Amino acid sequence: MPVSIDLTGKKALVTGASSGIGAEIAVALAQAGAAVALGGRDADRLRTTANRIRALGTDCVQIIADLTTPDGPSDVVNAALAQLGGLTTLVNAVGVFEPNPFTEGVEVLDRHWASNVRAPYALACAAVEHLRPGGSVLFISSIGGHVGFPGCAAYGATKGAIELLVRSLAVEEAPNGVRVNAIAPGNVRTPMNQDLFADPEYEAQELALTPLGRIGEVTDIAPAAVFLVSDSASYITGTSLVIDGGVVAG
Repeated sequence: MPVSIDLTGKKALVTGASSGIGAEIAVALAQAGAAVALGGRDADRLRTTANRIRALGTDCVQIIADLTTPDGPSDVVNAALAQLGGLTTLVNAVGVFEPNPFTEGVEVLDRHWASNVRAPYALACAAVEHLRPGGSVLFISSIGGHVGFPGCAAYGATKGAIELLVRSLAVEEAPNGVRVNAIAPGNVRTPMNQDLFADPEYEAQELALTPLGRIGEVTDIAPAAVFLVSDSASYITGTSLVIDGGVVAG
């Protein structure tokens, strides 16, 4: 029997929706019937995502904010609540990836921490009471939170933090009826890493690590996000779904 996922009635805030994985998830949620608020810093790129959603015949909300500022996360949640009339779903796709040697210093960690941990943590804090009961939080983690890669100590440390945050928050919020999960993508082509993939040697190296023999695309990630925030996943919480072409398994 075919499974069809209908998100009609869901009200989702997607951060990091300006491009890449966040943008693709936002469009996929809208395709499935959810009302979507888009959070991001770049107004032009956010407008591009909004136009893709409007081309589906539905509208969406655009919220411009810097989530690394002290009030940014709560401001975005409040704006989404006001404009959507509530929230059922939070997708934390905001983040940075800046490969650097460990010896570059703690400033590299600080930049990653602000975007990859503090911002999504603060967003979840601001949103969770409005998700109770029956709502869900989805974090975008990385295989960098599961295995180590050279030059990615700061990034891996932050994604490892997200992996444990998901498990802890899932246990804490289960009595309140809120599910918490993560998707851990492998190396997926996005604007954030396009400069890396411009180097044929880098792409060849990544292909050699990937048992399925291809680089991931944002369209490989979005369907899983739709499933995990849907009622079809109502018994799934505290898990991290690795989507990486087999890198971690290999």
